[in-house]
Formats: sequence, structure tokens, C-alpha cells
Amino acid sequence: MSAASFPGIRPGLSGERRATVTPAMATTHAGGPGVLMAAWIIVEMELAAQDSTQRFLPDDHTTVGYEICVRHRRPTPVGEAFAVSSELLEVDGRRLLFRVEARNAREVIGEGTLRRTIVRRGQLGT
Repeated sequence: MSAASFPGIRPGLSGERRATVTPAMATTHAGGPGVLMAAWIIVEMELAAQDSTQRFLPDDHTTVGYEICVRHRRPTPVGEAFAVSSELLEVDGRRLLFRVEARNAREVIGEGTLRRTIVRRGQLGT
């Protein structure tokens, strides 16, 4: 499987997701009503990256993450909205490198890179 197999998959593709922090997305171990967990930022980043490429893949293919390098920079409290964006930077065969960023209304709350790979559905680990 090569990049030529998926001609729409090319650097510059972008994705975006928006969400509002719910109690289920928050950590409360530091006290108060809670703030957005890093794990939820990463979930939204992964989905933004997947959303940006999925439309260019056959129905029997998808992407899966295999490397995450994200810094959670600032808190975002329950009830506050945030947005996540992804940009495809590199395509190496079926391996994809994305730059990702999360922002609330005030500032960048997370940033980093994700690596995903194109796979045929149902053939993971084979």
C-alpha cells in the first residue's frame, strides 16, 4: 500500500472539531468542579486527524494512531468550549504525520504531533 493508492491523502489536509467540557471529560482530583483531562484533548485531536483523511479512503480502510506527542498547556473548566485542529504535514507511504492544536476562547491549551497509519479495516495486528 503506497501513497499513490490514496491520491487525496496529501500534506495540507486539515480537520477541526469543537466540544464543550462536560463533567465526564474533566478531572477533579485537584479540587473544584474540574478541568478538561489531557486524555480528552488527545481523543479530539485523534478524531480531527482521522476526519481529515477518512473521506479520501475506500470504505474498507481507515487510519489508526500509533504515536502521540502532545503537551497539555493550560486548563479549561467544565462548561467551557474548546476547538481542536489538525493539519497533515507528511505522507510516507501509509504513514501520516499531523500537527495538532487545541484552543479555548483565550489561548492554546494543547499542541503537538500525531502519527497515524492507513490500514484495512479488520486486519489490525495481522
